[in-house]
Amino acid sequence: MKTSCVKMLILNFLFIIFGIQRICHACTPLDNKYDNIEDDVDKYKMLVEPLQSVLPVYDEETVPNLEKLYQQFQLGKKNEDVHLNMTQLITKYGYPVETHHVTTPDKYCLTMFRIPKPNAPVVFLMHGVLCSSDDWIVNGPRLGLGYVLSDLGYDVWFGNARGNKHSRRNLDVPPACGEFWHFSFDEIGRYDIPAMIDYTLETTGRNKLAYIGHSQGTTAFYVMASVKPEYNDKISIMITLSAVVFMSHVRSPLFQLIAPFLGDFSVIAKSIGAYEVEPRDAVVDAVTSTFCGSPETAEMCCNFGVFSLAGFNYAQANCSVLPVIFSHYPSGSSVRQCIHYSQEVVSGKFRNYDHGEENNLVIYGTSEPPDYPLHNVTCPVALFYSNNDWLTSATDIETFLQHVPNVVEFYHVPCASFNHFDYLYAKDADIYVNREVKRILKKYVCE
Repeated sequence: MKTSCVKMLILNFLFIIFGIQRICHACTPLDNKYDNIEDDVDKYKMLVEPLQSVLPVYDEETVPNLEKLYQQFQLGKKNEDVHLNMTQLITKYGYPVETHHVTTPDKYCLTMFRIPKPNAPVVFLMHGVLCSSDDWIVNGPRLGLGYVLSDLGYDVWFGNARGNKHSRRNLDVPPACGEFWHFSFDEIGRYDIPAMIDYTLETTGRNKLAYIGHSQGTTAFYVMASVKPEYNDKISIMITLSAVVFMSHVRSPLFQLIAPFLGDFSVIAKSIGAYEVEPRDAVVDAVTSTFCGSPETAEMCCNFGVFSLAGFNYAQANCSVLPVIFSHYPSGSSVRQCIHYSQEVVSGKFRNYDHGEENNLVIYGTSEPPDYPLHNVTCPVALFYSNNDWLTSATDIETFLQHVPNVVEFYHVPCASFNHFDYLYAKDADIYVNREVKRILKKYVCE
């Protein structure tokens, strides 16, 4: 296949799998061939079929007990939790809940939630890309880490990054305008997380908190702790659930395939005003059925395209809860977040956003973006790693360990198939994740 054809295939696929949204008729020109991307599902399904060779196919042969699991999935659709929001879920299961708001220095308005325990040690939970605070509780009271920590007596706070469904407001720029979405995990680390940490500590009267991050919740933390080292003194322990920092050996076949073409994608996305990532059901259904074999496995195992990026572990899938998870995830992100991650894959470095040589010279004073100074991360770090996490690798973890000076705990999840999303959604999360989190918190968090 010619390179130009490959590029077009990848670009089309990116628009499909992520459901890239065009923003703001008043701010950005929209005359282009992507205007009606949803109107020709069959065409785009044909475009992605060649990618089957690099992605796993879930079907009756690869998913044991498929019929039973699918029945559980269908039963889960009737669960009323599918229709409840964050506060309604917490209230339903007998926990108190508070809603808090904080404004960043660049005027993004962020929503935080809290399961309060006055005068108790504070634990702050930060979600990943395309996620929200909801993902810490959708696995239910027995498994959801937010509930588990509250039961242990911690004051639990849930952060939400700019651009997700809970934090879609800026005092100057509406989300309908492309300028709202000019951020990556860099701004989340520089502005969002520090603002939420400061607010949490001020509200609770505590000097330190325990930080637990998953995926982008780790990436953004290491941005903050690198460029604002004073925040290390506010962290009693940083528990890293999948260190998405160095990514040159990322094992996601889809990420490996698309990363080299992100420069072209960035130009096209900007020219047509595509800034927000938000799935489109009709197109995603067509794509997932192409990758996942039968309609049952497509609906159950690959209902959203991110599984194609980060992997799916049917053995740990709580199929009766999947409909609840799907009703809360994905929660929205910016295109620039995805582009910044892909830059990390290509460069092999953990560094600032690459704006192109000319703009880099203006912004950074160098033709290439500078690395984040990870040697500044001095707070205690507990690192969780799993073999089947497609967004990390042993090689990249070794690089991380060479750069971050104070890794005090290293936990290798003792489950060969444990993947990137299992930290949140696994049916055995109590055994493989929560038990170790509890041990670490007890060791490093003072009353």
